[in-house]
Amino acid sequence: MVANVGITFLKGHGTQNDFVLLPDPDASLDLTEERVRALCDRRRGIGADGVLRVVPTAALPADTAGTAGSASDWFMDYRNADGSISEMCGNGVRVFARYLLDAGLIAANEFIVGSRAGDRPVVVHADRSVTVSMGKAAVTGTSAATLSGTRYAGIAVDVGNPHLVTTLDADVGTLDLTQRPDVDLADFPHGVNVEFLNRLGDDVLRMRVFERGVGETRSCGTGTVAAAAADLYADGEDTGTRIVRIPGGEVTVCVQPDGATLTGPAVVLAEGVLDDTWWSDPA
Repeated sequence: MVANVGITFLKGHGTQNDFVLLPDPDASLDLTEERVRALCDRRRGIGADGVLRVVPTAALPADTAGTAGSASDWFMDYRNADGSISEMCGNGVRVFARYLLDAGLIAANEFIVGSRAGDRPVVVHADRSVTVSMGKAAVTGTSAATLSGTRYAGIAVDVGNPHLVTTLDADVGTLDLTQRPDVDLADFPHGVNVEFLNRLGDDVLRMRVFERGVGETRSCGTGTVAAAAADLYADGEDTGTRIVRIPGGEVTVCVQPDGATLTGPAVVLAEGVLDDTWWSDPA
């Protein structure tokens, strides 16, 4: 019997925000929305918050967002669990970067990852934690989210993808995030990630997040950057460091007017092969 070669995949997470990685060195994978949904389904697939396709930047169509003038060799083609395309994922890029180094696709521990939000310089440390230069976290205005009948005022922040950051006096651990918060679609026509914060003092934040196209996740990298930027903005500042605690762990965010960095763990925990028959018709 001839073995079914199939499609290689890996499973990883950054502060328990988990991903399926699909190495695609010849840019041949047809990553449809249905395949992404099936892969991310925790019953019929592998289970994940999103999919990271690892593809050479030069192999992508010239009109792919983020590729014009890119200095990257490898592009993070990120998809949410519902199959939709997202511009950026701060936890995903850390896992992506670790994979590139561990797999020998990159020789040095400092390099650039391409994304639809633009190039993201990264540093992979000896303990395999990763620091990502996330670009500018731009406060774009104010809006509000309604959850379980309660309206929460928030600060809108763009980190290559949209966020609405709300700060609560009540314990964010008591919120019911099984339902999507309602937001003003005039402010966020393409949807938005909504962060709920508690200030713990000493520049420490506690955060829960509802990610567009996914639901509540254990962590959101761009969300932690948005949270830090919004917290500083609320204090009338644009520079500073925040430790952000999420259900999946802890990250450090350093914000400056011209850009922010995100440092946190990156774990690659498994590798396997997807069956070709399943890939052709995910059941």
